[in-house]
Amino acid sequence: MKVDRRTVEPLQTASEERSSSLSSQSSLVSFLRSFRWAFEGLGHAWRTQRNFRIHCVISSAVVVVGLWLGLPAAQWATIVVCIGLVLAAELLNTALEAIVDLVSPTHHPLAKIAKDGAAAAVLCLALASVVVGLLLLGPPILTRVTYFVSQR
Repeated sequence: MKVDRRTVEPLQTASEERSSSLSSQSSLVSFLRSFRWAFEGLGHAWRTQRNFRIHCVISSAVVVVGLWLGLPAAQWATIVVCIGLVLAAELLNTALEAIVDLVSPTHHPLAKIAKDGAAAAVLCLALASVVVGLLLLGPPILTRVTYFVSQR
């Protein structure tokens, strides 16, 4: 028996489109939910993690200074990457600490190593970011301060 492709293909295409449309709607909902969960994670870190709040305040101060100095785009890109890395490391540290506490509710030397290692990773990124900040912001701040002092 011969099947006329002109009549079968449009039916399959319409059916596939409906299925695809439903699939894309549910994937959009899933996509939007993932943002909600990510913001819940940020909120949890803000409410419970003192160091995360400290990093956010320092990052805000760096942004204000960068705006005051009128930094070029390339320097902004470097600063934004540094801020993002430090905050992401702090969030990963928070997640790792929660997992370690879940798996090892009692004190264990390996749990301490895991927590200390994650905290050390955040410290390394934060210190590297301070150096980057000094290299990018230091010279123009020094120029401005020198100018203001010489005007007096």
